[in-house]
Amino acid sequence: MLRVLAVTNIYPTPQAPSLGTFIEQQISGIRQVGLDVDIIFLDRAQRGIGVYLGLGPQIRAKIANFQPDLVHVMYGGVMADKVTRAIADRPTIVSFCGSDLQGEPLSGFVRKCIAGYGVMASHRAARRTHGIIVKSKNLQDVLPDDVDRPKVRIIPNGIDLERFKPLDRDTCRKKLGWHTDRFHVLFCTNSGDPCKRPDLAQAAVEAVNRLGINAEMHQLAGVPHEEVPFWLNASDVVLLTSVHEGSPNIIKEALACDRPVVSVNVGDVRERIQGIKGCYLASSEPGDLASKLRLVHGGLRRVEGRIKMQEFSLERIALQLKKFYSEVLVSFEKTTRPE
Repeated sequence: MLRVLAVTNIYPTPQAPSLGTFIEQQISGIRQVGLDVDIIFLDRAQRGIGVYLGLGPQIRAKIANFQPDLVHVMYGGVMADKVTRAIADRPTIVSFCGSDLQGEPLSGFVRKCIAGYGVMASHRAARRTHGIIVKSKNLQDVLPDDVDRPKVRIIPNGIDLERFKPLDRDTCRKKLGWHTDRFHVLFCTNSGDPCKRPDLAQAAVEAVNRLGINAEMHQLAGVPHEEVPFWLNASDVVLLTSVHEGSPNIIKEALACDRPVVSVNVGDVRERIQGIKGCYLASSEPGDLASKLRLVHGGLRRVEGRIKMQEFSLERIALQLKKFYSEVLVSFEKTTRPE
């Protein structure tokens, strides 16, 4: 059985149940396809940058105990830099997810500088590691030019199709206490990252209201993952206004619930909604976003997205990861085998 040590700094906790759910789901998926996975969780949100002190010895001790075939670092930045530097006797793989390669252009000066250093650390890790996973092509495109492209794979995060599925809209609205006579717009804010541009989303909803539509925006933040399907199915549309993204899970989850999407052209959203009638791309202008929301309001408010999302089931994505793990192991053994 292939043994994988997963290292992550984002993972659901009682204090932050919505943080890193995509990592939790990915680990669940690769376990389901027969891999033995152990986890090192570095709680960056609670402990700050100090969580990385002594990481090298910690990683080596875990490896000595668990004896993994490879180490998968499930985010970039300082963590990935330190882990890939600490390991020499087995292959490493790093997954880059978004701001670890793109920075945080809308944050304050201090946070922007910290994120910028994280991007540089990601570049060092990308050059050093034996395999790279990016969630979308735009992330592949911003890797440094001297990173070997043959070691890069585009593998989006999978979604739990048993959890994310169409549910009765009125039942979900009653559960959440939402009014039945309003046009409900769901906006995913995560941890309040300014990259999501909540002000732009609010301006778009206000513009819709000026068009005579009784719209209400709901911010999806801090909601336990198991409750997100109720929010999606209670909504008329999911709105995304981010400056940058990789492969946003909320879009795939919305489509798995057959919910319409209105989004700026970011990450892999264009590819995900392509060919799905009732989903729209818009410019980063409140008026254009409002016009697309108005089209959803005048439509059926259910789309045929679930069929297309079958390729992103946890199992299918996990099988892609398993195949890549095997490829990286074979390549590592060839380069380290004595002549």
